[in-house]
Amino acid sequence: MTIKKIFSWLFFVWALSGCKKLDLAPSDRYTELTFWQVDDNVNNALNNIYNSIFTSNPFFYNEALSDNAYTRLGISAGNVDAISSGSFTVDLNRFSSDWAYYYAGIKSCNIFLGNVDKNTTLPAATRDRMKAETRFIRAWHYFNLMKWWGDVPLLKEDITADQAKTMARTPRADVLQFITDELDAAAASLPTRDQYAAADRGRVTKGAALALKARVLLYEGDRMADVVTICEQLMNNQAQNGTYSLYGNYEDLFKSSSKYNSEVIFDLAYVLNTRMWGDYIDFAPLSVGARSNNLAPTQELVDSYIMTNGKAIGDTGSGYDENNPYANRDPRLSATVVYDQFVWKNADGSTQTIYIKPGSSPAGQEQNEYKASGQGTATGYYWRKYWDPVSVPTLQFGSNLILIRYAEVLLMYAEAKNSLGQMTSDVWDKTIGALRQRAGFTDAGALGFPGAGADLTSIIRNERRSEFALEGLRIDDIRRWKIAETVMNGWAHGAQYGDPAVDNGYLRAQLRTFDKNKHYLWPVPSSELVKDSKLTQNPNY
Repeated sequence: MTIKKIFSWLFFVWALSGCKKLDLAPSDRYTELTFWQVDDNVNNALNNIYNSIFTSNPFFYNEALSDNAYTRLGISAGNVDAISSGSFTVDLNRFSSDWAYYYAGIKSCNIFLGNVDKNTTLPAATRDRMKAETRFIRAWHYFNLMKWWGDVPLLKEDITADQAKTMARTPRADVLQFITDELDAAAASLPTRDQYAAADRGRVTKGAALALKARVLLYEGDRMADVVTICEQLMNNQAQNGTYSLYGNYEDLFKSSSKYNSEVIFDLAYVLNTRMWGDYIDFAPLSVGARSNNLAPTQELVDSYIMTNGKAIGDTGSGYDENNPYANRDPRLSATVVYDQFVWKNADGSTQTIYIKPGSSPAGQEQNEYKASGQGTATGYYWRKYWDPVSVPTLQFGSNLILIRYAEVLLMYAEAKNSLGQMTSDVWDKTIGALRQRAGFTDAGALGFPGAGADLTSIIRNERRSEFALEGLRIDDIRRWKIAETVMNGWAHGAQYGDPAVDNGYLRAQLRTFDKNKHYLWPVPSSELVKDSKLTQNPNY
């Protein structure tokens, strides 16, 4: 799928097949005169647009584009191994497939917006809500395009194949303005989460439009005052914008039993035995039922989790013991990462100990141990986050994948207030203090405001990393903070199971390369450059 190709709705193609003249309406098939007049067709078209938002593969495997994870997979993981190692060319499949995916989604949105008012039987208020949902999703797609490529062609309505051959890139500032304008318009027309009926759970809400706009502006870096304003709308004006709060249990937040909980602002909906995601079969320990491990947490991620007293592991007085490295750590570590001798809770309530250190397992329990080759972990760690006790035997889940949650609103607020020099103990208590309390911290050293002299920027950034690991935000963060050139150059490591003479025994998983002169933007796919005479390439490709 490219910009110039017409987006293919299977039901729409069938519906319009055989249509010759637009001024005649055959009675045995839908035409452009009749298709949009049928309410079910309109609903199906909108459902199709929702299905185009995102998929589970990039949701998880994009984590390996950052310093949080490593994958040994190639194209089936979205080529993230090639991108993170810097060994890609402009012809890499990931670039063309993502470009096509987002523009296919945009095309479906444009078709919907250009035709939905041909329907005269749905109430006008319903059509207005549907248009607002669609504008939000179109803004979502453009935000992703802008993140990866910067200047991109801005298509506000459906175009012909010939027009697609001469579409120039729109300046990034104009794309940004379009995104924020769309989100403003969507927010003005969308219901809050509290106003939707139970049957409509999962639809885009007013709160989602506000939260996405806050994220978009946070990523700009120079719009922090606007971020504060939007976050305060979500934090303080919930009667108007939707009622949100932190869910009580961090680990349970991601399970199917907690769907549509108070923290969820925007998510991908799944249903057990109907629409499921199955990536976890390559994340879990093998003894749990996984077939392999193809996405492993890095030592760098594990090291980022603070101690229960609030200190980083390298700080004086932290109490960190390299020989007992997982003791007294941020409780979110054990809710996210499986480490050696982790006590795994099975679906039936029983437990099993996961032995990962080579040679440490009792007889017959060696399955999960690290080996230099084989189906197990490549770093000495597995994932716990997003494990759901309710699944089919092949570890396919019906739990939703959360794209935006209220915790992010709190951390966006903290980051913006700190950037403006306005971080106070009150702001801390509402944001990081609240998140740590929910996580299970009890020590005053972790819960209290650090005060003068503390590196609040580093603390807030690290809090985002610990809170959102395996949720796809880390790659965006290291790029917008311009630290990818530091954290994505050199070796990504695993646990201390290697040669003590090399990196103090920490396994070398992958050598990363990030060129600050070009890698902050992806190359425009060469296949698109050939088709469109006005497209240009990003610098240094």
